[in-house]
Amino acid sequence: MKLKQRVVVLVAVVLLLGLAKLFLLDGGEGSAASRRDLRAFRKMEAGLSLSRGARLTHTLQSPWEVASQWVGPREVYPEETPELAAVLTALGTARVERADVGYKGTQLKALLVLDGGQKVVFKPKRYSRDYVVEGEPYAGYDRHNAEVAAFHLDRILGFRRAPLVVGRFINLRTEFKPVATDQLLSTFLMQGNNSCFYGKCYYCRESEPACAEGDMMEGSITLWLPDVWPLQKHRHPWGRTYREGKLARWEYDESYCEAVKKMPPYDAGPRLLDVIDTAIFDYLIGNADRHHYESFQDDGGASMLILLDNAKSFGNPALDERSILAPLYQCCMVRVSTWNRLNLLRAGALSSAMRQALTFDPINPVLAEPHLAALDRRLSGVIETIRQCVESQGPDNTLIEDRINLPHP
Repeated sequence: MKLKQRVVVLVAVVLLLGLAKLFLLDGGEGSAASRRDLRAFRKMEAGLSLSRGARLTHTLQSPWEVASQWVGPREVYPEETPELAAVLTALGTARVERADVGYKGTQLKALLVLDGGQKVVFKPKRYSRDYVVEGEPYAGYDRHNAEVAAFHLDRILGFRRAPLVVGRFINLRTEFKPVATDQLLSTFLMQGNNSCFYGKCYYCRESEPACAEGDMMEGSITLWLPDVWPLQKHRHPWGRTYREGKLARWEYDESYCEAVKKMPPYDAGPRLLDVIDTAIFDYLIGNADRHHYESFQDDGGASMLILLDNAKSFGNPALDERSILAPLYQCCMVRVSTWNRLNLLRAGALSSAMRQALTFDPINPVLAEPHLAALDRRLSGVIETIRQCVESQGPDNTLIEDRINLPHP
């Protein structure tokens, strides 16, 4: 065979191998990675529906002890969690022992201690389900139902990096006030027949309280991560300036990712791929407000990016804020496992899974239908973005095999 013919054959083989890799990862079952990811997907589907009123029956441990033991460097909860329904039920029903103003931040929240000494964060309802938040993609109050929905999306995507969240109704008069600190009590007021409070935070105002319907307030309860896993805060490399007329570097420099790759902890380890996973997650939920993020302390860059504070999500179902995906389309890389999971959620499977997962929650319906439809539409946009990267960079440079299973201490 002549040299020219050999070169042509070699090029053809390389192209076929690349196409084969893309085909196998595009929902196929031929590769070991695909088969493994498909098994994980089926496990997720099997455990998606949760039982209301579930209780722990096979252990003397409290729900809080069970959930605490789940946490590891790369996950908040494990792939298989038969006790999840019982832990969420406890979050939604346990007696409130103490209520205080929330930890520092810009948005209204309360810090509660539940029976057994478990700390949780309570975010109150501010909007009806069909309310559309206009303006900037990060505008408006926190949405409590967004925290609930984001947690279940984290389950569906297989990331397992979001703290546990459940919706809950709390009687402000009988459950909150008797155990509230003086600082929190000083922010209570009445508007007509409705009990309200405005708490302590950067944007908290007496003129803008959160109000119950009568005494019953709807909200979300987020489980506090164990104190043995202290958090470290990081500035997000793709954060916004929040200043009119002033752009962040990533907003005008298309080669910005190359600079990020030279900075620790993005120059080695899983963190950059975590940032890209998070961009996909945030784009799906419409969260353009992740200016910082948390990991566990002293992790050497190996800890997961923890998906905390997802309440600036599901504000406008008609808005697909593409800039949220900048880490993906500027770096043009994504985990193989993430790509496989996204493909398994095409054709309406994502919204269907969300409906199934959210049925359990006490405040269901958690999302209005337009937000569920937006999930499927945005998923198509993510998949198309990755396809464009594969076309321009090749599958080997775009689809990264990166599976890290660090042992629990």
